[in-house]
Amino acid sequence: MDVKDFLRFIKRKFFINWYGLKNVHPKFLATRGLKNVSRDIHAGAYSYIGPGCIIYPKVSIGNYTMLANDVYIIGGDHNYKTAGIPSIFNGRDSNKKTVIGSDVWIGARSTIMTGVTIGDGVIIAAGSVVTKDLDSFGIYGGVPAKKIKERFSPNEREIHIEMLRKEIEEMNELSKRLLSGNDK
Repeated sequence: MDVKDFLRFIKRKFFINWYGLKNVHPKFLATRGLKNVSRDIHAGAYSYIGPGCIIYPKVSIGNYTMLANDVYIIGGDHNYKTAGIPSIFNGRDSNKKTVIGSDVWIGARSTIMTGVTIGDGVIIAAGSVVTKDLDSFGIYGGVPAKKIKERFSPNEREIHIEMLRKEIEEMNELSKRLLSGNDK
């Protein structure tokens, strides 16, 4: 491990401990500026949560996933269906589990409603509102988010799925080769 890798490791450990994130991979890319991220979050290797994000409990994030700044994973927990009682006095339902796959990219200021599942390889345009489950490898945008197009051709999709199945250590070696300019 060279000096840069060691310093990155120390920085990650510091922020993981600072925010009390006990269920994240040691290679989770923790940073400063998180507003309110539930301590029960599960996050995979090389996943990143940008500054200003608010994340409710029961959220699971796969490997290599990026949440840009000010992404909210919220809502769906207010009980409003009892007639004769104002919503503010109705209490709250339990939070639903939210699952975000691997290699997902969520654009800045997007809102993800709790209880949805976002498949692997999804890209969500900035400012989108996700209210329903999203299929893998689609590009989505809008309010509410709708599919814009497929991210890959069928052949490219298979190549990408194969890459996502590789072990983290194997990907560490690949990333070092790519970053050094020696991609062979």
